[in-house]
Parts: sequence; structure tokens; C-alpha cells
Amino acid sequence: MIRLGGHGLPVGSEDPYAFARAHRDYGYGAAYLPQSLTTADGQLLADWEKAFAAEDVVLAEIGIWRNLSDPNPAARKANMDFAAEKLAVADAVGAGCAVTYIGSRSVGAEYFRSGPDNFTQDAFDEAVATCRELIDLVEPKRTKFALEMMQYSLPDSVQSYVDLIRAVDRPAFAAHLDPVNLVMSPRTYWSTGALIDECFAKLGEWIVSCHAKDVTNIHHPSSLEFAECQIGEGVLDYRAYLRALDRMPREIPLMLEHLTGDEYAIARDRIFTVGDEVGVRFSSR
Repeated sequence: MIRLGGHGLPVGSEDPYAFARAHRDYGYGAAYLPQSLTTADGQLLADWEKAFAAEDVVLAEIGIWRNLSDPNPAARKANMDFAAEKLAVADAVGAGCAVTYIGSRSVGAEYFRSGPDNFTQDAFDEAVATCRELIDLVEPKRTKFALEMMQYSLPDSVQSYVDLIRAVDRPAFAAHLDPVNLVMSPRTYWSTGALIDECFAKLGEWIVSCHAKDVTNIHHPSSLEFAECQIGEGVLDYRAYLRALDRMPREIPLMLEHLTGDEYAIARDRIFTVGDEVGVRFSSR
């Protein structure tokens, strides 16, 4: 079965038991861990694990979202310390993964800034060393560390992720999948089903969590621009996406993101509808 998760819950309580029930009532079978949790919250972490297990809602991932490639040594250390803390939190509750971008090597740049130094052999070698450093420091037993594929930094393709996983060579390093982030040309834009099939064929054994969104083309006469949009209003082939997830020998969370308020309910229902059309089941239905 497929475990769909996301935000948009109509609950104001921070109590993990109430929050877990709200996920189940909303139709979710997976959940994000809040970034605010720390390893100092020992009892709270235990309650999070117990509460969500009781509702059969999987804790899918915690986001790090820091620049682990910052050329400023002090900034990189602070970001690595933050990443280690969140990876430890994920491990403490048995979440699927802690996920981040590797970041940008551009001086003074935010983690999402593109630059020529992000795609060099040095950048690849540094990414390998960074992933090893973080995993070896935390030594996670129940969770994985993963990078989200992005347009502006490594890994920026299916093959570059395979190469990175093999080079890192750590059982705790896994793959995170967001196929929208790989739509970077008209060729992939018009063949997202083939892109998704390639992702699962080459990365399937390592995928631990997936993001759900959609992509559309904003037409300009002399330039090319892709933009995220509500699910069902773009070209991402959700029939192929859900079928690929359903074929996996284990449950992999599919997490809605980048929406607001009632948009999550709309996206949820649209994914459920596609699931009904292709004959896949969801854990929360």
C-alpha cells in the first residue's frame, strides 16, 4: 500500500497523540517530523514514536535544509552540527530519513543558489566526504541520511545520484525522490512517466521517501521556465508515479509539500482519485 502524507491538518494541538490522530483522520498514512524537535526532548521523542505507531502513521522524514557545502568554515560547521542533530532526532524516533540539499559552494550564497563550482569533480568529492562525515558522526541505526535531487547542485540526475550513493558507500546513505526537481528540459517535461520509471529502475533499492507536487511550463517567447503547481494542474504522470510506488516491495512514503491550507486536501483527493483509477491502495483508506 502507498502511504500518503503532508501538512494542512486542521489541528492546533502540539500534543503528539492528538497530532497523530489528526493525520489518520485526514487520510494520511505518513507524517513529517517537525524541525523543532531536538535530542534533548527525550520524553517528547518517545511520545512521538509511540503516538504515531498507535495510529499506524509512519514518520517519514525530517528536513534539515542547510548549506552543507558553505565555503565559510564557521557557517559550514554550524550547518553540519544542525544536520547531525536532526539526523539523530530521526534516528531516535525511527523515522525514514533526514533529508537535505548538499547546498551551494558559491561564496555568500544561500543553499539553493546555482554556481559553476557546484558541478565539478571537487564538488562531487566534497559531497561524498560530507555525507560520510555526517553519517560516521551520528552512526544512525534506524534512519537514513538522504539528499534531495535538485537543479542547482549535485545530485542533479538519476545517474549522478547512483554514482554518489556508490561513492559514499555507507548503508545509512539512501535516496530521496522528487521527480519534479528533475524536470529541467522540454524532453523531460513531456515524458515524466519515463523519467519516473528511470528513477525507480535505477534508485528503487535506495529510495526511502518521496515528495509529491506537480510542474507546469510558463511560456515565454524566448525563454524557458518551469514552475511548481497544484497536483493535477501540471504534467507529472501520477499514474506512473503511483504504479511505481505500488510495485515496490516495501512501503515508501509519498509526502505532499509546498501547498497551503485547503490546497493539501485538494491534492490529497486528487492523488486518491488517480490511485482509484490505476487500482492502487492507500494505507489510510
